[in-house]
Amino acid sequence: MKKNLSLHEQSNDPAAGVLLDAAQQDSLLSFARELADAAGAAILPHFRAELIVEDKSAGGAVFDPVTVADRAAERAMRDLIAARYPDHGIVGEEESSVTGSSALRWVLDPIDGTRAFVTGLPIWGTLIALNDGRRPVLGVIDQPFTRERFVGTPSGAWCNDKPIRTRACTDLAQARVMLTVPAAGAKVSEQMVFDAIATGAQMVRFGGDCYAYGLLAHGLVDLVLEAHLDIHDVQALIPVVEGAGGVITTWEGGDPQHGGSVVACGDPALHRKLLTLIAGLRAA
Repeated sequence: MKKNLSLHEQSNDPAAGVLLDAAQQDSLLSFARELADAAGAAILPHFRAELIVEDKSAGGAVFDPVTVADRAAERAMRDLIAARYPDHGIVGEEESSVTGSSALRWVLDPIDGTRAFVTGLPIWGTLIALNDGRRPVLGVIDQPFTRERFVGTPSGAWCNDKPIRTRACTDLAQARVMLTVPAAGAKVSEQMVFDAIATGAQMVRFGGDCYAYGLLAHGLVDLVLEAHLDIHDVQALIPVVEGAGGVITTWEGGDPQHGGSVVACGDPALHRKLLTLIAGLRAA
């Protein structure tokens, strides 16, 4: 999988950020919805249709699929950004990053969950984030096939324009958990974490991709655990989870926006317990 530099590494001024007022946020969120519409229009004709699937890993240990739908959707979004906000930067999965004159950057994953996409499962989604130069402040998780759009801002989170909130769940034994099994080559300490959480949870489902985070924000899932995420995999998730009242960090409790191993919980108390559990397992 292609790796991007962190947003701070790409910035000409790492400390710079853009303070957006409410009107600017509304305008940019409206534009993010336009981006999601354009991506969906590019993707849907290819879903559950005859499709050529390429391997970006070039024969590597882990199959890394990409399709014409991924590339067309990202190109459609990039074209809109270049036309409307030519000074904004762009970080995407399928094309090289663009450094703009503004600290504002769009972080795009045209199809998060390409494996699900090519097998016909409707748990993939388009991820769109706006980073203000310090952190993502707007996030969209769009599933155009099921017509579900999760949106997060500092003011809250919504699914199809209806407010959503995470649910209270303080203990792993009562938690509904979604896990993504680590990629080939995962460390033993990583697998121990997945195994322990799966064993201790009330209910576990594997997979889910970005859709799992929308369900967490909706109060239907309590915990999502993943490893080996890239920037474009995680930026849009942060405003959605946090806007709904949840917490998302790295496994160490740090800033998740640059990717890595990520844990998201609907209840802050559960999140605190998970960080302690993870630290203990990895130290063993």
